[in-house]
Amino acid sequence: MSDPSVDTARAQAAKRKILSAYDEPGTHDEITRRTFMANATLAMSGIIGLGLAIPIIGAILPHGGEGAGTWAPLSPSEWKSLQAATEKPVQLSFTLKSKDAYLPPQSINEFVWGIKTTDEKMRKARPDLFTSKGAEVPYPVVNMGFVIFSPICPHLGCRFDYSADQNKFLCPCHGSQYTREGAHIAGPAPRGLDPLPLRERSGAAEVTWIRYAQSTPSRIVVSYTS
Repeated sequence: MSDPSVDTARAQAAKRKILSAYDEPGTHDEITRRTFMANATLAMSGIIGLGLAIPIIGAILPHGGEGAGTWAPLSPSEWKSLQAATEKPVQLSFTLKSKDAYLPPQSINEFVWGIKTTDEKMRKARPDLFTSKGAEVPYPVVNMGFVIFSPICPHLGCRFDYSADQNKFLCPCHGSQYTREGAHIAGPAPRGLDPLPLRERSGAAEVTWIRYAQSTPSRIVVSYTS
């Protein structure tokens, strides 16, 4: 009859010898291979993460030279209507061609508002465009005797309209109101209307579409797409 104490000692010795793969420290070569595989896995994860981050960041940033904006021509009839403008703003339609991230190029029908004025009048009516920190614009506000306004309300992005009876721009969403020159006079909008660049090329007028950040006194460019 075997001694129970001997059997117990043998069982414990056998148990100590049966180590799992996770507990087995392994030889030097095995440890080196494990370290290499762990580092390789981390490196591959970093490469995959970088590969995903590049298109994601690229989708956020402007593309195709948009840092300087893209120019969209007004049709000859629209240009003539602006030239014939008197005291009332003129709504000008055009086709905006843009490329958003990795999507195919697309054409979008857009419109802006144009008024006939002078640099002196605008400096008096809209000093914020010339002297207010963060609200001034880095391009000529008045060009060829005209100012072009973005149709987007600086409050929350609604499209405002012009009331001929009141001679004001009115936003139907939250009641913001602006003078003919775009000065903010009522409602929750944090700033006046945003002007857009205008230029003449080969007898045609061209405008640059800019989408500015909303609900802030500063003019921060979000994109050059609609």
